[in-house]
Amino acid sequence: MARISFSYLCPASWYFTVPTVSPFPRQRVALLGLFFISCLLLLMLIMDFRHWGASLPRDRQYERYLARVGDLEATDTEDPNLNYGLVVDCGSSGSRIFVYFWPRHNGNPHDLLDIKQMRDRNSQPVVKKIKPGISAMADTPEHASDYLRPLLSFAAAHVPVRKHKETPLYILCTAGMRLLSERKQLAILADLVKDLPLEFDFLFSQSQAEVISGKQEGVYAWIGINFVLGRFDHEDESDAEAPQELATGRRRTVGILDMGGASLQIAYEVPTSTSVLSPQQEEAAKILLAEFNLGCDVQHTEHVYRVYVTTFLGFGGNFARQRYEDLVMNETLNKNRLLGQKTGLSPDNPFLDPCLPVGLTDVVERNSQVLHVRGRGDWVACGAMLSPLLARSSTSQASLNGIYQSPIDFNNSEFYGFSEFFYCTEDVLRIGGRYHGPTFAKAAQDYCGMAWSVLTQRFKNGLFSSHADEHRLKYQCFKSAWMYQVLHEGFHFPYDYPNLQTAQLVYDREVQWTLGAILYKTRFLPLRNSVGFFWPCHVACEILVP
Repeated sequence: MARISFSYLCPASWYFTVPTVSPFPRQRVALLGLFFISCLLLLMLIMDFRHWGASLPRDRQYERYLARVGDLEATDTEDPNLNYGLVVDCGSSGSRIFVYFWPRHNGNPHDLLDIKQMRDRNSQPVVKKIKPGISAMADTPEHASDYLRPLLSFAAAHVPVRKHKETPLYILCTAGMRLLSERKQLAILADLVKDLPLEFDFLFSQSQAEVISGKQEGVYAWIGINFVLGRFDHEDESDAEAPQELATGRRRTVGILDMGGASLQIAYEVPTSTSVLSPQQEEAAKILLAEFNLGCDVQHTEHVYRVYVTTFLGFGGNFARQRYEDLVMNETLNKNRLLGQKTGLSPDNPFLDPCLPVGLTDVVERNSQVLHVRGRGDWVACGAMLSPLLARSSTSQASLNGIYQSPIDFNNSEFYGFSEFFYCTEDVLRIGGRYHGPTFAKAAQDYCGMAWSVLTQRFKNGLFSSHADEHRLKYQCFKSAWMYQVLHEGFHFPYDYPNLQTAQLVYDREVQWTLGAILYKTRFLPLRNSVGFFWPCHVACEILVP
């Protein structure tokens, strides 16, 4: 069989073979002519495709993917154009230091600093935690600086020495310190301000060590998640990958829901013009709203945001369970006294708890009183029993605990749920991610109705998430019902709300409120470039009231 090879006009890896299927010359000529025409058309198509592809702007989604991959690479500490910043999160159970870095600002007043978490040579985040919390220094405030020394020594070893004097240090204390008296708070902070500069050369002053309010913490968390998601970027109108934009041309921000063990938090952007409110509601709204400018000066208002943020102490998953147990014990004992019953006073006559899996036995102890309980796994009945704990009022604009809630446009909004919102949907139900109310309710109800012996066997067989433990199995029924009540009855989210994403990581990394804090703080600082100093923000607008 004869064959003809072409390798000049087409790429080298292409190889064509034309069989001589006919012994007649005319047919062979026709076949060869048809083949040449096909090659020519194919070549024209390739050239046109290359020209068309070259004329397209770089795919934004691909660029964002590359940027996210770059976030996970080791930080180049030899780069003289990088700046660094430190944030110490002094929490109730421990303190953590986060090391951030960013290249010099590009001078465009519309852009924010490109702040990222530093990574070591093994591409691991540069973060260190110590226990207990700094509030443990309440009676010995003179040792507060000794307490933080391991964290700052750790950071000093990672930040290039030549950058120490221009690296800002922020020490921000949260819930644990808020529980102390003002006198004890000031004594701890005074020791830090006095002693730390004697040992470390970081850029640090009295205003950079503070006890922040729950409102500030919520705003910083809101800034952090929206920054990571790119919602502060200003996209071209032709950007088809961008989420829905507001009338001003900037991108729609996301709200956050965060339920920890003790407290619950919600934060979301609200429009500058709100609905008509009563004088009482207007005053409540002012207290719960934070307005601030992340832009470079007051003349650039693209980054002015008004955020509603509220923290509900006692509405976290573990604390809510304690409140529920108190309610059950008080109601059961009162009913026993009135009706002459002995419910819950012995293992043989337990209180049947709808919020525990079927057959699970437990004991509730309060002030030397004991209540024996056994699970009956009725998720719907559990939710009904939790309703009074929401402490709602009859006011239409009130949410949990009777607190004013700014209206949410549920047809044009997006939320991320963290901590218990993620654990409740993922750890045993394995449906974390995009939240769908009816699906979640069905899965939670099915779990709650299973026998405790079946659940423990499934746990031993490794059918649940690796993060699930026996505590999660035991209280998943309660916590899922509590989360559901808080979301839909407390915050009034529609049962079919489609734009809630439960998450633990965003782009494969944990998003801390400390990222939002340093982004917010650094717009005040002069950052060094190759010539001298410049201000990334000429005039800072701060209306963030504690």
